[in-house]
Formats: sequence, C-alpha cells, structure tokens
Amino acid sequence: MRGVNRVMLIGNLGKDPDVQFLEGHIAVAKFPLATTETFKDRTGKLVSQTEWHTVVLWRGLAELAQKYLHKGSLVYIEGRLKTRSWEDKEGIRKFATEVVGDNLIMLDKRTGDIHTSSSADTGAEPFNSGEVPPIGEPADDLPF
Repeated sequence: MRGVNRVMLIGNLGKDPDVQFLEGHIAVAKFPLATTETFKDRTGKLVSQTEWHTVVLWRGLAELAQKYLHKGSLVYIEGRLKTRSWEDKEGIRKFATEVVGDNLIMLDKRTGDIHTSSSADTGAEPFNSGEVPPIGEPADDLPF
C-alpha cells in the first residue's frame, strides 16, 4: 500500500520570507507560518491554540513569495512534510520538520482577487483564475 504525505494549511506569515539563491540561480524561500484554532473549553470559555510551521518554497514559488508575501500575509499552503537532520557544532544530532509547499494561494483581502500559483506553473507571477468571481461578488453563469 502506498502512503500519503499531504499537508494543507491556512495561516499568517510570522515574518517576511527569507529568500536565498542556490547554485544555478535556484530560489528557495523559508518562513514561519502560524495556524490558530479556536474552540470552547469545558467551561464555555474561548481558547485559542497557535501552531507554528516552517514552510519552504522552491524556484518560482520562492520568487513569488519574495515579491508578494510579507509578515502577516494570509495564505493557503499545500505541500508535504519533510524531515531533515544534521549535526550541530557539538556533534549533537538535530532534526527539523518542514512543510515543502507546492501550491500557494494568497488570501489577503486587499485586492479582492484570489491569487494562486503552484510549482507546475511556468511563471512566477500570480494569476486570477477568472473562473472564481472576486470575494463578495456573485457568479452570473451558475448552472443552478
């Protein structure tokens, strides 16, 4: 049986993306993403829990992040979990689990457009699919 390694997150950037360029001008962006869940505890009091995730984007998505994302940006990230390990200066083995993103949707409400991109896109520019009306506007040609 094959396994599934899929992650879908909606959250806010904890800081501006850190973009570096590797050999061959390959861009890689890394940033923390906060996801917050709110629920009522047994006493009826609202409780918020925030989880922090390290997101890594490659190539065109990294350049897109550098150009359009900033601390506080609301995004949808889809990708996979990747755990890597290394030894620190004292020889202690360290581990990091990261979300390697291959789809990105910018959810900021400033422009009213929904910008999407994926690792399969050839360009680094975001686009409005044209099939989804901007938030708050009804679609004219619904089949029902």
